[in-house]
Amino acid sequence: MFTAANLLPPTTQLPPTDLFAAIQILKRELNAVILAHYYQEPDIQDVADYIGDSLGLSQQAATTPAAVIVFAGVHFMAETAKILNPGKRVLLPDLNAGCSLADSCPADAFATFKAAHPDHLVISYINCTAEIKAMSDIICTSANAVKIVRQIPLAQPIIFAPDRNLGRYVMQQTGREMLLWQGSCVVHETFSEKKLVQLQMAHPTATVIAHPECETAILRHASYIGSTTALLQYCLQSSQQSFIVATEPGIIHQMQKQAPHKQFIPAPPLNNCNCNECPFMRLNTLEKLYWTMKLGIPEITLAEPMRLAALRPIQRMLAMS
Repeated sequence: MFTAANLLPPTTQLPPTDLFAAIQILKRELNAVILAHYYQEPDIQDVADYIGDSLGLSQQAATTPAAVIVFAGVHFMAETAKILNPGKRVLLPDLNAGCSLADSCPADAFATFKAAHPDHLVISYINCTAEIKAMSDIICTSANAVKIVRQIPLAQPIIFAPDRNLGRYVMQQTGREMLLWQGSCVVHETFSEKKLVQLQMAHPTATVIAHPECETAILRHASYIGSTTALLQYCLQSSQQSFIVATEPGIIHQMQKQAPHKQFIPAPPLNNCNCNECPFMRLNTLEKLYWTMKLGIPEITLAEPMRLAALRPIQRMLAMS
């Protein structure tokens, strides 16, 4: 799927002292756009042209006039950008930036699962590989999953993949029974309900907000559940001044920038660790971003039959959103 090796920069070269300025120069030289997910480190967010969640990044990738897309995220996001932009170069700073949720749905196993339920419509969360997208009828994101499922005729049985937690949340919101693939995100399953309750007791005026990839035990404590962008907008529009945030804490950088007078507290993981930080998202660094633009690698490529098969369900999602 990926044709370029995850090469390190030449050992005889050192990165420039001012990476921010150097990246801006390369951006102009390449006619490039930098797309970054909210879960990226703050420096990458600050240098990006657009910061968003999976839906927003997909929409930006579909409409950007830039010749080169530099995707500061994980590989399924860069794949999606390539699916939408076959004539453009798509660069990913670190090919090892994968996704535990995408990895939890192997293509061969899912093909067998789908074949066992031939009458089912397949709706797949965008956090999946190009192979899974190609086997899907419609792609969704956490921002539009409920809206898309509500547009499906009631008589039509549905397979929802790969995230079981998002699937359960969508079932609860829509009243639809769906057949769930049992995948999950390791980050969103690390939050501790016990520690969350303790944190609420320590901050009794704080409002709990959560991403629907979290487990049900966490979601039941949340006053608001939504996509990453929706969580940000809720905090900005709410009159509340303090929030406990149950999602990857990278989003807190944007929350603090846009509402510096408010307090944002990351929800605690099960253990005394940084397990609520996505280890894959954090593989990308500002230095790697510079080198991928400087060297033009790693570049994402997809075989055209695979790209076209994965494109159709994404286009259906964009049309239904």
